[in-house]
Amino acid sequence: MMRVLWVAAALLSAAPALAQAPATSAVPRTPGLPYAPRNLPDRIVLTAGADPAHEMAVAFRTDRNQATAEAQIAVAVDGPTLERQARTLSGTTRSIDSANGPANYHQIRFTGLEPDRTYAYRVKGAAGWTEWLQFRTAADRFRPFRFLYLGDTQNGILTYAARVIRQGFAEGRIALTVHAGDLAAQRDDLDHDDEWGEWNQAGGYNYSQIPQLPATGNHEYVDHMLPDGRESRKLGPYWPLQFALPANGVDPVKATTYFVDYQGVRFVILDGTAALDLNALDQQTRWLDATLAASTAKWNVVLFHQPIFTCARPNDTEKLKAAWKPIFDRRRVDLVLQGHDHCYSRLTAEAGREAGRAARAKGATQGPVYLVSVTGSKMYGLNDRARTQPDRTAEDTELFQIVDVDAGKLQFRTYTASGTLYDGFDLERGSDGRNRLKELPDTLPRVRTCTGEVGPDGGPCLGRAK
Repeated sequence: MMRVLWVAAALLSAAPALAQAPATSAVPRTPGLPYAPRNLPDRIVLTAGADPAHEMAVAFRTDRNQATAEAQIAVAVDGPTLERQARTLSGTTRSIDSANGPANYHQIRFTGLEPDRTYAYRVKGAAGWTEWLQFRTAADRFRPFRFLYLGDTQNGILTYAARVIRQGFAEGRIALTVHAGDLAAQRDDLDHDDEWGEWNQAGGYNYSQIPQLPATGNHEYVDHMLPDGRESRKLGPYWPLQFALPANGVDPVKATTYFVDYQGVRFVILDGTAALDLNALDQQTRWLDATLAASTAKWNVVLFHQPIFTCARPNDTEKLKAAWKPIFDRRRVDLVLQGHDHCYSRLTAEAGREAGRAARAKGATQGPVYLVSVTGSKMYGLNDRARTQPDRTAEDTELFQIVDVDAGKLQFRTYTASGTLYDGFDLERGSDGRNRLKELPDTLPRVRTCTGEVGPDGGPCLGRAK
């Protein structure tokens, strides 16, 4: 725990140096400059505890006039009397100097909660309290639920990705949201504080009422020069401020690795950037194996950024494949959710889609299903393997995914930005404890791909080659 606090403190001490220049500089800014800290809280994000039946956490931002973290929470009632039995809680506060002005970020943990109960909470700024917000704790046993999976939002966050995110929430009954990294570009798009403002605005109140499970991508990191002149990376200053995540991961990446058990599903979140670039592969590999070995959940889902099997890049992520794929196979992981490639891919057999279909026709069981998706506006073209290896792909397409969890089935559905069903499958658990994959009827839209310089919607193809 002390190491986590030290890392966060070190990142915050570096924050002024990382702050962007004023709006008059060449750094692009969001039109209208709407993201200055205020005397009322904003950027309110709910995250789950490791045991979300009994714990949730909230992070939020204010101006410097609110020096302490304060919240009130009560079991929700059906009339306007929430204050009567509300408890006032405190938490931790950390400061940052951003391009939009000095701000305080606050984090408060709600502990000792009752399972499967609706709670209302509000948080405090110098001018007063926010509106009452509401969440429901998880049940303390298996219960069917639905979650939303989003790939990279990264670019065009408010302009383009917002409608996709909101369309996903409009599907209804979302119990939690998982993000596969690169939530913001944070290296080459807008001013960083504006990007995080756009990310929060895109999700709106949904992020404050539905627990968010984010994974870090390479763009959650910022460039960093070592004393010997070599270029490296370190976690950007906003991540430990914006998310109050469970502290159950592994050193030296405890701030970005964690697991959550939600109603019969174990979600394991890894940090691919630290594994590939910061010598944190071995520690995560051992922790991954132990965390999955200890799981008693009906389903196991792993979330990280850089995909094992790529749909855009020339080569697969061989270091992660060699270290993690054998564990996914051995521990019977059900879904592997990823981003980074800015295209869509569903892969069920490394040998290719025809081999996978032939095996299923003979009754073969299904191992982990590997997904790659993208929500924002940055697009990459498909690589050559993507034409034959994944079961279904798309390029130049913004997407969201809805996963319905039942005791004997995972129902996975992929939708385009307009809400059109584009792909899907069911993973059905047999009496032998193994999965079998059932394809959807052959009534899906044609595969979305560029034809020469023309994109699938008739405009220019935006997917650039990697």
